[in-house]
Amino acid sequence: MLTLTHCLPPDPEAAIALTLSLTADDRTRSRHRFETEEGEEVHLKLPRGTVLSDGDCLTCDQGNIIVLVTAKPEPTLMVTADTPLDLLRAAYHLGNRHVPLEIKPDYLRLTVDPVLKAMLEQLGLTVQEEMAPFHPKIGAYHSHHDH
Repeated sequence: MLTLTHCLPPDPEAAIALTLSLTADDRTRSRHRFETEEGEEVHLKLPRGTVLSDGDCLTCDQGNIIVLVTAKPEPTLMVTADTPLDLLRAAYHLGNRHVPLEIKPDYLRLTVDPVLKAMLEQLGLTVQEEMAPFHPKIGAYHSHHDH
C-alpha cells in the first residue's frame, strides 16, 4: 500500500502513475484509505485540514510516485435561473443554510437534497439532478488557499 503524505499543485509536466477519483466530500479527508482507478490501495496522511482540488497531485515521502486527484462525478443538483438576480437570491438562501455550494456565473451546484430542491423550485429556479464533478467553494473561514 502506498502512503501519500504531500500535496503538490497541478503540474501538466508531472509523470502521473495513478489516478485517485474522489467526491467533494472525499477530497476533504486528509487521513483515509482509498483505492485508485487502477485498483491500487493508497493511504492519505496529509496535513490536517487539507482540501484537495481536481488536478492536485499527491506523492509519498520519496516523491517518486505521483498520484493525480480528479473530481469524481456524483449526484448533484444543478440550479439555473431566468435572471442573475434570481441566482443570487438562491445562493443567498443556500448560504444561510451553510450548504456546500459550487458557484458559477450561470449556475449553482449542490449535493442532492429533496428539501432544498423543493425550496429552490418554490423560488422559481430550475433544478436538474445530474451526475457531475462537484467543486464546492471553500468557506470564508477555511485556511486552505483557494485555487
